Amino acid sequence: MSAELLKTPLHALHVELGARMVPFAGYEMPVNYPGGIIAEHKQCRESAALFDVSHMGQVRLVGADAAAALESLVPVDVLGLAVGQQRYAFFTDASGGILDDLMITRRESDLLLVVNAGCKDADIRHLLTHIGHRCQVLPMPERALLALQGPRAAEALAHLNPAVTKLVFMTGGSFQLGPAACYVTRSGYTGEDGFEISVPAEHAVALARMLINLPEVKPAGLGARDTLRLEAGLCLYGHDIDTRTSPIQAGLTWAIQKVRRPGGERAGHYPGADVIAGQLSSGVSHKRVGLLALERVPVREGATLVDARGHKLGTVTSGTIAPTINQPIAMAYLAADHARPQHEVYAEVRGQKVPMRVAPMPFVPHRYFRG
Repeated sequence: MSAELLKTPLHALHVELGARMVPFAGYEMPVNYPGGIIAEHKQCRESAALFDVSHMGQVRLVGADAAAALESLVPVDVLGLAVGQQRYAFFTDASGGILDDLMITRRESDLLLVVNAGCKDADIRHLLTHIGHRCQVLPMPERALLALQGPRAAEALAHLNPAVTKLVFMTGGSFQLGPAACYVTRSGYTGEDGFEISVPAEHAVALARMLINLPEVKPAGLGARDTLRLEAGLCLYGHDIDTRTSPIQAGLTWAIQKVRRPGGERAGHYPGADVIAGQLSSGVSHKRVGLLALERVPVREGATLVDARGHKLGTVTSGTIAPTINQPIAMAYLAADHARPQHEVYAEVRGQKVPMRVAPMPFVPHRYFRG
């Protein structure tokens, strides 16, 4: 007997709006609304789209030692975060693999973590086991999470509180939005400007209705969220990154600040630090790359990549026909000596070899608001 799917506080609203609901990370979630994935994707690229991401895990770390404690589990600079500053991070294991990726925001009296839905129970256990004696680990099931994304997201949210426009990319603050006291960060998973809004669950539907009633905003589901993040070159946990991939293989070296690297003031002292230090100095055998298909054939997750003679070079981890550029794109792990820009490889798709070219990511330029 499979466990009953969980529902977010917005579930009834999704059904009312005609969403096609699917199981995702233990939740029943909207994959798209009646207009379809392509329309929702374009809505986000051209105006503003509202996503329900309440299935994600929100966790507070409280205590004077919280930042130092968290640094013992992630290879990023947490102690250096200013109040209101946000940073991308990942939990690593002893072999340098990625247990989950997450967002960290330092607030006045705590650290706010947002972790992936499918990993949140394991992440909370991981935090409690390793640093629960150093700080309080407080899950926040009483809060929902909305993502308002797109070039008109700031204009839309300013109708509810003009002060939100003072935020820049990867910063956050507390704002009253309609009936709700919210914590808002200027961040997201689409490559566009936008906001993630932590809202008390009891006010989530009222806030969502206020937003989708604005002329700039329409609801969007998981389908568009996936095509948007793939165009933006952003990893999906469990697909493009997992315990078998290190941050260096995944091309996430940029997220390890100098202070935490070998020779840095607070280098190491996190799980897998020696493995990751070795990869930083010696390189890796496989690395994550972007690929553009040279024929109009969708190349999906799991496709094998080969050279002209059929020797295996790697595997596709995400793929779609990108609505913005109208071309098949993919992310893959490729043998490092073949991961050069413009290098051509072949994806095996239903018995045919589809030529693909290594391409820089993002496939569609990021448009984050940096002030």
